[in-house]
Amino acid sequence: MKIALGSDHGGFFLKEKIKSYLIGKGYEVKDFGTYSPESVDYPTFGLKAALAVSKGECDKGIVICSTGIGISIAANKVKGIRAALCSDTFSARLTREHNDTNVLALGAFIVGEKLAYAIVDTWLGTEFSGEERHKRRIDEITEIENQYLK
Repeated sequence: MKIALGSDHGGFFLKEKIKSYLIGKGYEVKDFGTYSPESVDYPTFGLKAALAVSKGECDKGIVICSTGIGISIAANKVKGIRAALCSDTFSARLTREHNDTNVLALGAFIVGEKLAYAIVDTWLGTEFSGEERHKRRIDEITEIENQYLK
């Protein structure tokens, strides 16, 4: 599985730790930056990672900023992306089972390294349930996207 990573300066150090963690677990990782802790704008890097997932260049994406809020908003502007901000493993599991999310957002100032690893493991290890009610709701989201994200 190929994972797209993107972060701003606030998420840089956690992104680097998650990158090493994922590589150590055998994942292929494509790092879309940022590549230092110098101040940058999160939309640039949320967009790059989300586009890689949207275009099929990467299977899933993980985006990180200080809170995870801004970068998740940016990623969700890309057609075909369902990004979810998770700060616990329960949300990480349900967002995969119910929403079939393809981008995980994390807040580096919110979750520590060990919790981030647990969230990532849960999110990557959980499959979409495929239940009809969840498919129907995702189809409704896709219809909204098709109407309003041209």
